[in-house]
Amino acid sequence: MKYSIRKQFAMIFIGLMSATILLCWFINSTLLGEYYIENKKKALENAYIVVDRAFDEGVVGTEAFEIQLQKIIEKYNISLIVLDTDSKTLITSRNDHSIMSRRLWDNFFNSEEGGDGREVLEEAERYTIQRIEDSRTSTEYIEMWGILDNGNIFLFRTALEGIRDSVAIANRFLAYVGMAAAVISGVVILMVSRKVTEPILELAEISERMAGLDFDARYCGSSKTEIALLGHNINELSNTLEATISELKTANNELQKDIEKKNQIDEMRREFLSSVSHELKTPIALIQGYAEGLKEGISDDEESREFYCEVIIDEAAKMNHMVKKLLTLSQLESGNDLVAMERFDIAALIRNYIQSAEILTKQKGISVRFAEAAPAYVWADEFKIEEVFANYFTNAINHAAGKKIIDVKLARGEKKVRISVFNTGDPIPEESIAHLWEKFYKVDKARTREYGGSGVGLSIVKAIMESMHQQFGVINYDNGVEFWFELEAH
Repeated sequence: MKYSIRKQFAMIFIGLMSATILLCWFINSTLLGEYYIENKKKALENAYIVVDRAFDEGVVGTEAFEIQLQKIIEKYNISLIVLDTDSKTLITSRNDHSIMSRRLWDNFFNSEEGGDGREVLEEAERYTIQRIEDSRTSTEYIEMWGILDNGNIFLFRTALEGIRDSVAIANRFLAYVGMAAAVISGVVILMVSRKVTEPILELAEISERMAGLDFDARYCGSSKTEIALLGHNINELSNTLEATISELKTANNELQKDIEKKNQIDEMRREFLSSVSHELKTPIALIQGYAEGLKEGISDDEESREFYCEVIIDEAAKMNHMVKKLLTLSQLESGNDLVAMERFDIAALIRNYIQSAEILTKQKGISVRFAEAAPAYVWADEFKIEEVFANYFTNAINHAAGKKIIDVKLARGEKKVRISVFNTGDPIPEESIAHLWEKFYKVDKARTREYGGSGVGLSIVKAIMESMHQQFGVINYDNGVEFWFELEAH
């Protein structure tokens, strides 16, 4: 493959290793010398502390001190000499102590920096640490000289063993080892990445077969890595796609039935026109009669004419309300009205609607109860659900009697939320319950006409709830009626 992950892994790993090796080479070249000198200084300071403490404690010459001093001398390659004020040698690590003695006195009498090529590295109250080159042997030394607490003078020195050569050797060795490690690591990473990319290639092949609608391909890896998790998820996706395509094929067969429904829709249209004609016949007749009466001047007094006009306006308003309801119902039943499913708070919707209807309920002396304060999120068409609740609530207002109480409740289930609207009053006759959802059906036609009902509201409720595939219904009680509907909980 042109953009193989294996090659990318190998190149990234080799690049990182090369950068690491170059960084180590740079650090060696710039800092190793200073680090080496600092270690030498600490070794001399450690020797100074041991010797100074030994003189203070009076243990010089003891076997324990001799052993401790010998370890320091051998470990750090230190030469030392300690003289008293009479130039008597008290401690020395070399047989030719006269050279060390002269070197010590030379430091005291010729201690100016730069003299004899010396470079002072650290200067304290009782000692000085300096870097110096021996002109006789051309060897560089780190020297520490000064006065002990008891007044004795001392010189400690250790050779700088060709630090520049050591750094160069270390860098060459690092380069050889680094190149070998980069090559070996590149080969290893190619082999390791192969184990990683093989299941990815297997998943790619499975997905290609799935694209060709072959859902028998399955990932069979047994590891517990992220790739195995992806493989198992692809298996689940394959099962889901297979089931979905099966459902789509079933739905395709159902489309054949829609052709038959076309004839039913035509029949519904004829029924709709017949029902509309029947429902509009009475108000039209009333409007026509009262209008003709006004035209012919049947009654000359102002009060009668005012009454005639109010009847005409009232009947026209009822016709307008009914036509709007019928148009809404027609759209719902024909399936031309789009259902926009969204997530919203049904409790907030109910509270807002009850608040907007507060003037009407107060005018009729009705007490409304709704105690739900917490949000209740559902999936539905918010505007259509508001129409459903409005129909239930309007019916409750028009039929509230007795104590005149409307009780709105919201019951939460694991997957559903049930909304119910109860009003006190007379229960619905049992023989009428089965017909409540039919167009233009009215339980009490006289009372329905009194508040301007069209008999279409509950038909609209039925059409909306069926379009969302949700349950709805009515329950009779001794002291009233409860209408309810359910929605899918979030």
